[in-house]
Amino acid sequence: MTSIEAHVQQPYKYGFVTDIESEVVPAGLNEDVIRLISAKKGEPEWMLEWRLKAYRNWLKMSEPHWPNVKYGPIDYQAISYYAAPKKLPKLDSLDQVDPKLVATFEKLGIPIEEQKRLSGVAVDAVFDSVSVATTFQAELAKFGVIFCPMSQAIREHADLVQKYLGTVVPHNDNFFAALNTAVFTDGSFVYVPKGVRCPLELSTYFRINASSTGQFERTLIIADEGSYVSYLEGCSAPMRDENQLHAAVVELVAFDGRRSSTRRSRTGIRATKRAKAAFTTSSPSAASAPA
Repeated sequence: MTSIEAHVQQPYKYGFVTDIESEVVPAGLNEDVIRLISAKKGEPEWMLEWRLKAYRNWLKMSEPHWPNVKYGPIDYQAISYYAAPKKLPKLDSLDQVDPKLVATFEKLGIPIEEQKRLSGVAVDAVFDSVSVATTFQAELAKFGVIFCPMSQAIREHADLVQKYLGTVVPHNDNFFAALNTAVFTDGSFVYVPKGVRCPLELSTYFRINASSTGQFERTLIIADEGSYVSYLEGCSAPMRDENQLHAAVVELVAFDGRRSSTRRSRTGIRATKRAKAAFTTSSPSAASAPA
Protein backbone atom coordinates (compact mmCIF):
# COMPACT_ATOMS: atom_id res chain seq x y z
CA MET A 1 0.00 0.00 0.00
CA THR A 2 1.36 3.41 -0.97
CA SER A 3 1.48 6.31 1.47
CA ILE A 4 -1.29 8.02 -0.50
CA GLU A 5 -3.52 4.95 -0.28
CA ALA A 6 -2.82 4.67 3.43
CA HIS A 7 -3.74 8.30 3.94
CA VAL A 8 -6.97 7.99 1.96
CA GLN A 9 -8.05 4.86 3.85
CA GLN A 10 -7.44 6.20 7.34
CA PRO A 11 -10.54 6.91 9.47
CA TYR A 12 -12.17 10.30 8.98
CA LYS A 13 -11.13 12.21 12.09
CA TYR A 14 -13.38 15.23 11.58
CA GLY A 15 -16.68 13.36 11.89
CA PHE A 16 -17.46 14.53 15.42
CA VAL A 17 -20.43 16.73 16.42
CA THR A 18 -20.07 19.73 18.74
CA ASP A 19 -22.69 19.71 21.50
CA ILE A 20 -23.70 23.35 21.50
CA GLU A 21 -27.06 25.08 21.85
CA SER A 22 -28.07 26.49 18.48
CA GLU A 23 -30.85 28.47 16.89
CA VAL A 24 -32.17 26.61 13.86
CA VAL A 25 -34.80 28.03 11.53
CA PRO A 26 -37.52 25.50 10.60
CA ALA A 27 -36.96 23.65 7.34
CA GLY A 28 -38.38 25.07 4.16
CA LEU A 29 -37.65 27.78 1.62
CA ASN A 30 -39.84 30.71 0.61
CA GLU A 31 -39.62 34.49 0.52
CA ASP A 32 -40.36 34.73 4.26
CA VAL A 33 -37.31 32.60 5.04
CA ILE A 34 -35.13 34.81 2.83
CA ARG A 35 -36.46 37.92 4.57
CA LEU A 36 -35.72 36.30 7.92
CA ILE A 37 -32.12 35.52 6.94
CA SER A 38 -31.62 39.07 5.71
CA ALA A 39 -33.09 40.50 8.92
CA LYS A 40 -30.88 38.32 11.11
CA LYS A 41 -27.84 39.60 9.24
CA GLY A 42 -28.95 43.22 9.61
CA GLU A 43 -28.78 43.80 5.85
CA PRO A 44 -29.79 46.91 3.91
CA GLU A 45 -32.81 46.85 1.62
CA TRP A 46 -30.73 46.53 -1.58
CA MET A 47 -29.27 43.25 -0.34
CA LEU A 48 -32.70 41.81 0.46
CA GLU A 49 -33.98 42.81 -2.98
CA TRP A 50 -31.00 41.10 -4.64
CA ARG A 51 -31.72 37.93 -2.67
CA LEU A 52 -35.38 37.94 -3.61
CA LYS A 53 -34.58 38.52 -7.29
CA ALA A 54 -32.24 35.51 -7.20
CA TYR A 55 -34.89 33.35 -5.48
CA ARG A 56 -37.52 34.24 -8.05
CA ASN A 57 -35.10 33.32 -10.82
CA TRP A 58 -34.21 30.07 -9.04
CA LEU A 59 -37.86 29.01 -9.00
CA LYS A 60 -37.81 29.07 -12.81
CA MET A 61 -34.59 27.03 -13.13
CA SER A 62 -34.02 23.29 -13.31
CA GLU A 63 -31.51 21.47 -11.15
CA PRO A 64 -28.53 20.24 -13.21
CA HIS A 65 -27.56 16.59 -13.26
CA TRP A 66 -24.00 15.49 -14.01
CA PRO A 67 -22.77 12.20 -15.45
CA ASN A 68 -20.93 9.90 -13.04
CA VAL A 69 -22.15 11.80 -9.97
CA LYS A 70 -24.67 9.72 -8.06
CA TYR A 71 -26.86 11.05 -5.25
CA GLY A 72 -30.53 10.92 -4.39
CA PRO A 73 -33.02 13.67 -5.17
CA ILE A 74 -32.61 16.82 -3.08
CA ASP A 75 -35.69 17.99 -1.18
CA TYR A 76 -35.08 21.73 -0.92
CA GLN A 77 -38.05 22.10 1.43
CA ALA A 78 -36.52 19.64 3.92
CA ILE A 79 -33.43 21.79 4.51
CA SER A 80 -33.00 24.40 7.24
CA TYR A 81 -31.33 27.44 5.69
CA TYR A 82 -30.10 29.07 8.90
CA ALA A 83 -28.41 27.57 11.96
CA ALA A 84 -26.20 29.41 14.41
CA PRO A 85 -24.93 29.10 17.99
CA LYS A 86 -27.21 30.88 20.44
CA LYS A 87 -26.65 34.62 20.37
CA LEU A 88 -23.70 35.76 22.45
CA PRO A 89 -22.95 39.30 23.64
CA LYS A 90 -21.26 41.41 20.99
CA LEU A 91 -17.68 40.21 20.74
CA ASP A 92 -15.16 42.81 21.87
CA SER A 93 -12.32 40.31 21.60
CA LEU A 94 -11.67 36.71 20.62
CA ASP A 95 -11.56 35.91 24.35
CA GLN A 96 -15.37 36.08 24.36
CA VAL A 97 -15.86 33.30 21.79
CA ASP A 98 -17.72 30.31 23.24
CA PRO A 99 -15.07 27.88 24.59
CA LYS A 100 -16.85 25.01 22.82
CA LEU A 101 -16.34 26.75 19.48
CA VAL A 102 -12.70 27.46 20.27
CA ALA A 103 -12.22 23.78 21.15
CA THR A 104 -13.98 22.67 17.96
CA PHE A 105 -11.66 24.62 15.67
CA GLU A 106 -8.62 23.57 17.73
CA LYS A 107 -9.65 19.96 17.13
CA LEU A 108 -9.91 20.71 13.42
CA GLY A 109 -6.38 22.14 13.47
CA ILE A 110 -7.64 25.72 12.99
CA PRO A 111 -6.72 27.73 16.10
CA ILE A 112 -8.74 30.94 16.41
CA GLU A 113 -6.91 32.27 19.43
CA GLU A 114 -4.36 34.71 18.08
CA GLN A 115 -1.62 33.65 20.46
CA LYS A 116 -1.87 30.16 18.95
CA ARG A 117 -2.14 31.34 15.38
CA LEU A 118 -1.10 29.35 12.37
CA SER A 119 2.23 30.77 11.27
CA GLY A 120 1.59 33.77 8.99
CA VAL A 121 -2.11 32.99 8.52
CA ALA A 122 -5.23 35.03 9.35
CA VAL A 123 -8.37 32.91 9.73
CA ASP A 124 -12.11 33.52 9.36
CA ALA A 125 -13.87 30.65 11.16
CA VAL A 126 -17.45 29.98 10.05
CA PHE A 127 -19.67 27.63 12.10
CA ASP A 128 -22.89 26.62 10.36
CA SER A 129 -24.44 29.92 9.21
CA VAL A 130 -22.24 32.46 11.00
CA SER A 131 -18.66 33.60 11.31
CA VAL A 132 -17.63 33.09 14.94
CA ALA A 133 -14.13 34.60 14.81
CA THR A 134 -11.85 36.44 12.38
CA THR A 135 -8.23 36.83 13.44
CA PHE A 136 -5.78 39.69 12.83
CA GLN A 137 -8.25 42.16 11.37
CA ALA A 138 -6.51 45.04 13.15
CA GLU A 139 -3.07 43.93 11.96
CA LEU A 140 -4.24 43.68 8.36
CA ALA A 141 -5.99 47.05 8.58
CA LYS A 142 -2.59 48.70 9.13
CA PHE A 143 -1.85 47.81 5.49
CA GLY A 144 -5.30 48.83 4.29
CA VAL A 145 -6.34 45.18 3.86
CA ILE A 146 -9.94 44.35 4.73
CA PHE A 147 -10.56 40.77 5.87
CA CYS A 148 -13.90 40.17 7.52
CA PRO A 149 -17.09 38.10 7.36
CA MET A 150 -19.28 38.86 4.37
CA SER A 151 -22.14 39.88 6.69
CA GLN A 152 -19.89 42.52 8.27
CA ALA A 153 -18.70 43.74 4.87
CA ILE A 154 -22.28 44.25 3.67
CA ARG A 155 -22.90 46.54 6.65
CA GLU A 156 -19.54 48.32 6.90
CA HIS A 157 -18.14 48.28 3.34
CA ALA A 158 -21.35 48.46 1.36
CA ASP A 159 -19.80 50.56 -1.41
CA LEU A 160 -17.29 47.85 -2.33
CA VAL A 161 -19.74 44.98 -1.89
CA GLN A 162 -22.45 46.64 -3.96
CA LYS A 163 -19.95 47.50 -6.69
CA TYR A 164 -18.44 44.01 -7.11
CA LEU A 165 -20.77 41.37 -5.65
CA GLY A 166 -22.33 39.38 -8.47
CA THR A 167 -20.12 40.87 -11.18
CA VAL A 168 -18.35 37.54 -11.66
CA VAL A 169 -21.15 35.12 -10.77
CA PRO A 170 -24.49 36.87 -11.46
CA HIS A 171 -27.55 35.95 -9.41
CA ASN A 172 -28.99 34.06 -12.39
CA ASP A 173 -25.75 32.41 -13.58
CA ASN A 174 -26.89 28.87 -12.78
CA PHE A 175 -29.24 26.91 -10.53
CA PHE A 176 -26.93 26.61 -7.53
CA ALA A 177 -25.54 30.13 -7.89
CA ALA A 178 -29.10 31.48 -7.77
CA LEU A 179 -29.87 29.38 -4.68
CA ASN A 180 -26.66 30.56 -3.03
CA THR A 181 -27.45 34.21 -3.76
CA ALA A 182 -30.90 33.84 -2.22
CA VAL A 183 -29.86 32.13 1.02
CA PHE A 184 -26.14 32.64 1.69
CA THR A 185 -25.52 33.39 5.34
CA ASP A 186 -21.82 34.16 5.57
CA GLY A 187 -18.45 33.74 3.93
CA SER A 188 -15.41 36.00 3.74
CA PHE A 189 -14.74 39.40 2.22
CA VAL A 190 -11.23 40.45 1.19
CA TYR A 191 -10.03 43.75 -0.24
CA VAL A 192 -6.33 44.37 -0.95
CA PRO A 193 -5.54 47.96 -1.96
CA LYS A 194 -3.51 49.03 -4.96
CA GLY A 195 0.17 48.11 -4.69
CA VAL A 196 -0.18 46.27 -1.37
CA ARG A 197 1.21 42.80 -0.67
CA CYS A 198 -1.05 41.21 1.93
CA PRO A 199 1.29 40.52 4.88
CA LEU A 200 -0.51 37.33 5.94
CA GLU A 201 -1.95 34.31 4.19
CA LEU A 202 -5.75 34.47 4.40
CA SER A 203 -7.87 31.42 5.13
CA THR A 204 -11.52 30.65 5.75
CA TYR A 205 -12.66 27.42 7.35
CA PHE A 206 -16.30 26.34 7.13
CA ARG A 207 -17.66 23.84 9.63
CA ILE A 208 -21.10 22.29 9.22
CA ASN A 209 -22.35 21.05 12.60
CA ALA A 210 -26.16 21.08 12.76
CA SER A 211 -28.04 18.23 11.08
CA SER A 212 -30.63 18.70 8.31
CA THR A 213 -29.10 22.03 7.34
CA GLY A 214 -27.30 23.35 4.30
CA GLN A 215 -24.25 25.59 4.11
CA PHE A 216 -24.25 28.35 1.52
CA GLU A 217 -21.22 30.57 1.88
CA ARG A 218 -20.44 33.53 -0.36
CA THR A 219 -16.88 34.82 -0.63
CA LEU A 220 -15.75 37.95 -2.48
CA ILE A 221 -12.04 38.70 -3.00
CA ILE A 222 -10.95 41.98 -4.59
CA ALA A 223 -7.25 42.35 -5.48
CA ASP A 224 -6.58 45.88 -6.70
CA GLU A 225 -3.92 46.82 -9.25
CA GLY A 226 -0.38 45.74 -8.33
CA SER A 227 -1.48 43.88 -5.19
CA TYR A 228 -0.82 40.34 -3.96
CA VAL A 229 -2.96 38.00 -1.87
CA SER A 230 -3.03 34.26 -1.16
CA TYR A 231 -6.29 32.73 0.06
CA LEU A 232 -7.20 29.18 1.16
CA GLU A 233 -10.61 27.70 1.93
CA GLY A 234 -11.41 24.44 3.67
CA CYS A 235 -14.45 22.77 5.15
CA SER A 236 -15.55 19.67 7.02
CA ALA A 237 -18.68 18.16 8.54
CA PRO A 238 -19.76 15.32 10.83
CA MET A 239 -20.32 11.86 9.43
CA ARG A 240 -24.05 11.28 9.08
CA ASP A 241 -26.32 8.80 7.36
CA GLU A 242 -28.01 11.52 5.34
CA ASN A 243 -26.46 13.96 2.90
CA GLN A 244 -26.32 17.72 3.45
CA LEU A 245 -26.18 20.32 0.72
CA HIS A 246 -23.14 22.58 0.51
CA ALA A 247 -23.43 25.09 -2.35
CA ALA A 248 -20.75 27.78 -2.40
CA VAL A 249 -19.83 30.74 -4.57
CA VAL A 250 -16.35 32.31 -4.52
CA GLU A 251 -15.85 35.45 -6.63
CA LEU A 252 -12.35 36.73 -7.38
CA VAL A 253 -11.99 40.18 -8.93
CA ALA A 254 -8.33 40.77 -9.81
CA PHE A 255 -7.14 43.88 -11.60
CA ASP A 256 -4.19 44.11 -14.00
CA GLY A 257 -0.73 43.79 -12.53
CA ARG A 258 -1.70 41.93 -9.37
CA ARG A 259 -1.06 38.37 -8.23
CA SER A 260 -3.50 36.17 -6.39
CA SER A 261 -3.47 32.53 -5.46
CA THR A 262 -6.77 30.98 -4.49
CA ARG A 263 -7.10 27.45 -3.21
CA ARG A 264 -10.10 25.45 -2.07
CA SER A 265 -9.07 22.36 -0.17
CA ARG A 266 -12.54 20.83 -0.47
CA THR A 267 -12.67 20.96 -4.24
CA GLY A 268 -8.98 20.65 -5.01
CA ILE A 269 -9.03 23.84 -7.10
CA ARG A 270 -5.76 25.74 -7.29
CA ALA A 271 -5.20 28.65 -9.58
CA THR A 272 -3.17 31.78 -10.08
CA LYS A 273 -5.45 34.26 -11.81
CA ARG A 274 -4.51 36.92 -14.35
CA ALA A 275 -8.02 38.20 -14.93
CA LYS A 276 -11.46 38.31 -13.41
CA ALA A 277 -12.36 34.79 -12.31
CA ALA A 278 -14.83 32.82 -10.25
CA PHE A 279 -15.45 29.44 -8.71
CA THR A 280 -18.89 27.97 -8.14
CA THR A 281 -19.22 24.65 -6.40
CA SER A 282 -22.09 22.51 -5.27
CA SER A 283 -21.70 19.34 -3.28
CA PRO A 284 -25.04 17.69 -2.51
CA SER A 285 -23.30 14.90 -0.57
CA ALA A 286 -20.16 16.67 0.63
CA ALA A 287 -21.23 16.71 4.25
CA SER A 288 -21.40 12.93 4.52
CA ALA A 289 -17.84 12.39 3.39
CA PRO A 290 -14.42 13.72 4.30
CA ALA A 291 -13.87 17.27 3.08
